[in-house]
Amino acid sequence: MAIKRRPSSKNPPILSHEFVIQNHADIVSCVAMVFVIGLMFQATAPYASMFVAMHHNVTNNATNDNERPDVITYTAGIKDICVTFFYFLICIVMHAIVQEYILDKLNRKMHLSKMKHSKFNESGHLLIFYLVSVLWGGDIIFRENFILNFSKLWDDYPHCEMQFMFKFFFIIQLSYWLHCFPELYFQKVKKEEMSARIQYAALHFVFFAAAYALNFTRVALCLAVIHYLVETIFHISRLLYFAEKTEIANTGFMVWNSLFVLVRLGSITITVLTFWYGLSLSSQPITNVAEGNFNTQIIRINGLLAVCLLQAWMMWNFITFHLKRMRERGIISYNLKKRTPAKKEKKPKTGKSGAEDDFSLLPEADQNTKKLRLRSSATSSGKSKK
Repeated sequence: MAIKRRPSSKNPPILSHEFVIQNHADIVSCVAMVFVIGLMFQATAPYASMFVAMHHNVTNNATNDNERPDVITYTAGIKDICVTFFYFLICIVMHAIVQEYILDKLNRKMHLSKMKHSKFNESGHLLIFYLVSVLWGGDIIFRENFILNFSKLWDDYPHCEMQFMFKFFFIIQLSYWLHCFPELYFQKVKKEEMSARIQYAALHFVFFAAAYALNFTRVALCLAVIHYLVETIFHISRLLYFAEKTEIANTGFMVWNSLFVLVRLGSITITVLTFWYGLSLSSQPITNVAEGNFNTQIIRINGLLAVCLLQAWMMWNFITFHLKRMRERGIISYNLKKRTPAKKEKKPKTGKSGAEDDFSLLPEADQNTKKLRLRSSATSSGKSKK
């Protein structure tokens, strides 16, 4: 699928930086089509399927009438790297489609500045991804019955076997956060904005990869959904703010402020219950890579500390951000008061003194002219009296 580009007066040289940036979606989509076309030929189908299809599947035969026959489940494996690479390419193409057909059209209508333009694009892409992930992850949580049966987060560990949509969810998460790094180049992100974007993309990717490799997918799914839910509210409010819907945006930010603190506390509670209480009931002295069992005391404590430190770091950034905003507002209000002093009431000037003051305010040339007029009027009045 070709991405439409606005006509440019200059055609950049082939394989130059500007050429790659302008046509990166078409280039990446052609690379992805190579794998898809490879599925059509018998000689290349086994190699192409390594990148397109899910692997490490396990077929469970039903033991009673209540179970569904031949339920196909999947485990994590080395071939998932190939699948992640393919959907990494798909994420780049989808990013370009959303940018071209949705966000660029909205930007042209709203006439945003360069700084707001960059933040608007960032919030637009993250909002779509967070919203899809919340609906997708919420559906998995509902189907797996994690809400009513909370102990499923640690029961029957290791949770090696996953259904197709469960595994596909984690593959997409890894692919999306991985694609954020080349997008810094494709979107020409400024240096001052790069550090923040690299930071949160790297944190998301590392935590999802660790949870997927260590079979802590159930607790990672729950933590991701509640985190994405509150971030969805934030980016909706941010987009409304850029659209000059200030009152609705301020209400959304107030809701986000409240939910952000609750989600941090909720994430710590879920993590403590899972790693400190639940998984300790089936703890093992050493790891068993063949069975996928990583439930040792060292791994559990490190996992618990990693999540709790992440939540504390996010809370610290949240507090410092609001303290900085309060300080800036205080400085602005102080400067406004300093620039607009109280106006003194001017008493009306009457009598001779008032006339003298008005006369002294005139320029020197006007004062001389007025003196001559007064003298001429005085002489004329004296003659008339005679």
